[in-house]
Amino acid sequence: MPEDGKIINCETVASWNEQFHTVKASKKLVVVNFTASWCEPSRYMIPILVELAKKLPDVIFFKVDVDVLKTVTREFDVEVWPTFILLKQGYIVDRVVGTRKDELQQKITLHLPKV
Repeated sequence: MPEDGKIINCETVASWNEQFHTVKASKKLVVVNFTASWCEPSRYMIPILVELAKKLPDVIFFKVDVDVLKTVTREFDVEVWPTFILLKQGYIVDRVVGTRKDELQQKITLHLPKV
C-alpha cells in the first residue's frame, strides 16, 4: 500500500498493474491523474494534487504519464489531459477533464465514504 499523503507515480505497466491490483482490494477511493510532462495544464494541476493528497490521506492518488503508459491511457479511454479518473474497487465512479480543481475537489468529496 502507498504511504498516506503521497502520489504514486507509475512508470511501467508492470508497476501500474501491481499497484492498481493492491489498491483495488483496499476499498479506498482512487484518483488517477492522467498527465503529460510537456502539457502546461497538466503541470498546473500537480501542486493542487499534491495538496489534495496531503489533506486526504484516505484517498489514493496515482500519476500516469500518457506518453509512457499508453496502454493504460487507452484502457481508461483518456484522450485529453489532464484527466482525473475516480475509482472504487477498480470501477470508474467519476471523471474530471481539464484544470477544474474545484470540480475535482467536489467529486472527490462526493465519493468519499460517509461517516
